[in-house]
Amino acid sequence: MTGKLTQLIQAREDSEALLSRQSRLEALRASVALVFALTAEFIHVLKFDDGPFQYVGMLFAGVGILLAGGSTYRKGLMAIRQLRMNISALMSVAVTGAFLIGQWPEAAMVMALYACAEWIEARSVGRAKNAVHALLKLRPERVHMQQCCGGWNEVSVDQVPRDSLIRIRPGARVPLDGVIESGQSTLDESSLTGESMPVDKHPGSGVYAGTLNQTAELTVRVTATSTEGVLSQVIAAVEQAQQSRAPTQGLVDRFARWYTPLVFFIALGVAFAGPLLWHLSWLGASYKAFVLLVIACPCALVISTPVTIVSGLARAARMGVVIKGGAWLEAARDIAVLAIDKTGTLTVGRPVLAEAEFLDSVQDEAMVRALAIAMAERSDHPVAKAIAQGLQPEGEPVDLPVLHDYSAVAGVGVQAHWNDQFCQLGNRRLLDSVQCPQARVQLGQRLNDMEAGGRSTSVLMCNDHVLALFAVSDEIRPGAAAQIRRLKGLGVKVVMLTGDNPVVAQGVGRSLGIEDIRASLLPNDKMEQIRHLRAEGAGLVAMAGDGINDAPALASAGLGFAMGGSGTDIAMDTADIVVMNDNLARIVDTIELSKKTRRVLWQNIGLALGIKLVFLYLAVFQEATMWEAVFADMGASLLVVFNGLRLLR
Repeated sequence: MTGKLTQLIQAREDSEALLSRQSRLEALRASVALVFALTAEFIHVLKFDDGPFQYVGMLFAGVGILLAGGSTYRKGLMAIRQLRMNISALMSVAVTGAFLIGQWPEAAMVMALYACAEWIEARSVGRAKNAVHALLKLRPERVHMQQCCGGWNEVSVDQVPRDSLIRIRPGARVPLDGVIESGQSTLDESSLTGESMPVDKHPGSGVYAGTLNQTAELTVRVTATSTEGVLSQVIAAVEQAQQSRAPTQGLVDRFARWYTPLVFFIALGVAFAGPLLWHLSWLGASYKAFVLLVIACPCALVISTPVTIVSGLARAARMGVVIKGGAWLEAARDIAVLAIDKTGTLTVGRPVLAEAEFLDSVQDEAMVRALAIAMAERSDHPVAKAIAQGLQPEGEPVDLPVLHDYSAVAGVGVQAHWNDQFCQLGNRRLLDSVQCPQARVQLGQRLNDMEAGGRSTSVLMCNDHVLALFAVSDEIRPGAAAQIRRLKGLGVKVVMLTGDNPVVAQGVGRSLGIEDIRASLLPNDKMEQIRHLRAEGAGLVAMAGDGINDAPALASAGLGFAMGGSGTDIAMDTADIVVMNDNLARIVDTIELSKKTRRVLWQNIGLALGIKLVFLYLAVFQEATMWEAVFADMGASLLVVFNGLRLLR
């Protein structure tokens, strides 16, 4: 069975091969047309255009026009029939008119140079798109998979189901997402995360398709098929983003729709009013009108936005940031408030058990320990996982009690029945159910002492009686404080949103330099906080998070950042921008890239319109030839293309 990603790769390669052949054909046609146009111009310059040589020159010019402008004429005639005055219609009318009034050498040169400029533009825009499409070739097509009998066979990656064991040799690229079963190695993940430093991997570490195994052989258990992995998601997101239109691009397209017909009518006015107002001959006025049409072609204006947006998206992908549309790339520059989840975003998200306290009333500490492990190990929450791992004695298996009716309570913890007792493991909200007020105060004080150092605390209870207290610490991400300072330097207000209690949140917030801290929030509370921030009218409110509990807030924010390395699928699907390496610096880099993209966009629009206005003035009030017209149009187009491509660097 051929997989979807393999089909996409093959389709892309076939498309690239076809486009390459078409590009070579277009280049050949434009080159031959240019030779014919130059010959016609040579005949005209040497004054051989009298008598029979005139017809030879016209023949060369006509062949050059047809060779270079075949597709332009087809599109132009179709547009004229549909009463749409687009670029092709303007060029068709201008070149045909110039030929008919005897300016056939210039008409041929205009069309030949226009064809050359279009070919150069297409090649340049292709550079930006190919910068992302190269991701398609990162994943190997074959993989060594363990068979039922225990042997290893090489099979297509599309035939590998989840939970299969695959073997990855040193120097080979990882074919599928998975978790290391055996082996330790160093992987280069720069293709997906943009980070140049290799990452050490060991049993239990996740690996991603398209990354490079550098030092040792690994045995990996597959967690995602060829169509479900991170690489597939990156490619799909970028493909979708390139097809979407950014706000500036939509604005330019709407402007071009009325600008082109307006120019056409101005040219008609010059052709008919020229003899009356400026005492021009009818041929002279017509020539001036045709020059004006060539100058006014909005090629540079129309191409200025897509090449810039695609270059920006490609640059972001190289940094390990997947932006799901040009609109989000443009919007990032306007972020006024960034709300950030604490666990997994500001912190590493891999907490460890720092302290465990079993209360004096506990008679069988071993049984309570086993109960805590049984309650915690079935939860996906990082705090629960840390408790389970921290309580488990090394090399000593523990007989765990059997739990019934196990379930998770969002924003609180987990609960289950054991020996006819109702047991709960969760945050300090559970203390509210303790009947004795004095016990609540004493336990609350103990938790406060544990939380003073920025730790998260948990409570184990059965039938409203507290059995144990746990404190879990989570390291702050390296460089997080520096990135908070960078955000403030860009004028972005930072707000911490967390489900942790206020004491822990304040400890983390102080060390990072965050003043606005909102703690003890359930998922819906985070969403409400985002709505409150938006209602305050400070500007665009963005949210950065990684967990399922962040999804409602990510959806409510004006712009959502998901931390893709440790984030859940729901968070990544909900967010508008995915940071593949969990590096806070990439959020700041994205904002700076957005600002730079905006500057380049308006530079291109200004260049395109400025050059047009100068030459339009020359065409109407001074003397401007078709040579100058085509160089103005071609020069402006190439200038904005190359300026947009600067974002790739």
